[in-house]
Amino acid sequence: MIVVLLIAIGVYGLGQVMGAPKSQRWALIGVLFIAVLGILFLFPQEHNLRAALGGSPAPYFLLAGFAGLVFFYRLVLQKLRSKAAGQRANEQPAKTGSFSESELERYARHIVLREIGGMGQKKLKNAKVLVIGAGGLGAPVLQYLAAAGVGTIGVIDDDSVENANLQRQVIHRDEDIGTPKVFSAQKAMLAQNPHITVLPYHRRLTDDIAEELFAQFDLILDGTDNFETRYLANGIAARLSKPLISGALSQWEGQLSVFDPANDTPCYQCIFPSAPAPELAPSCAEAGVISPLPGVIGAMMAQEAIKEITGAGDVLRGEMLIYDGLYGETRKLSLKQRSDCPVCGG
Repeated sequence: MIVVLLIAIGVYGLGQVMGAPKSQRWALIGVLFIAVLGILFLFPQEHNLRAALGGSPAPYFLLAGFAGLVFFYRLVLQKLRSKAAGQRANEQPAKTGSFSESELERYARHIVLREIGGMGQKKLKNAKVLVIGAGGLGAPVLQYLAAAGVGTIGVIDDDSVENANLQRQVIHRDEDIGTPKVFSAQKAMLAQNPHITVLPYHRRLTDDIAEELFAQFDLILDGTDNFETRYLANGIAARLSKPLISGALSQWEGQLSVFDPANDTPCYQCIFPSAPAPELAPSCAEAGVISPLPGVIGAMMAQEAIKEITGAGDVLRGEMLIYDGLYGETRKLSLKQRSDCPVCGG
């Protein structure tokens, strides 16, 4: 019997070294136990193998009974622990409920602001925001929304992190190269704030999923770099009466606005009726972009989102803010709805 026990210990230990799951290790020991019982019951009394195993199955049945008692005890203990953990979890404030002590301390600088306070912070906690793109603009937007305590943040992007992204997409790290951006961003956001929920969607925003996806969120932020996606996001957001905060970058200059035709302000297509020729709107890869610019515009987009959610101040509805980083200038343009706009006209 000692030999069998040593073999069982060896099987379990070898499985552990090889990284086999516990269930597989115990299954192999079970097979060994059945094989031993088979030998003791089927082989003749005088057989050498049966004699080497002790000749009688009785000690093995005693061992099996003892193992069964231990297993039953551990099972009952595990259930009791799970029940206790469940009770403790019920005592914890829910993510959409009251604040924990850690959250109160974390958001203290918001809570003391007259324009936000405790009610505003609770609105942030209960808010659901979707960010399109986890690149240059998406990176600071996601970081600041997470830090601010927005309770549920969705992020959709079909790209993976590349070395050339790291000059400006500060939510990603060198070790994240090759990782889908949504998962890299999720890891960084939860490391920043474990009190939030991050919903990553590793795919491109397309017409067949946009409406169903947008319907799950209160507010949409568009940080993409192509007109096709911008027009799609604008059309779906307008159809669902969701405010759309949109930003754009080029070299040293950035712009942002809040498009909300449900509140009698223009939509994106009112201002940009059609996509410009490619040579008039080159990508960052073609024209270049200064490293901090996405952070400036992305932080402004996050601030507009916080104001929209909490009701603080005035958001950029019917206005476009343009920032020129090369000369340190900002200016605002008034925007008007177009009666012939195919999205919100009439």
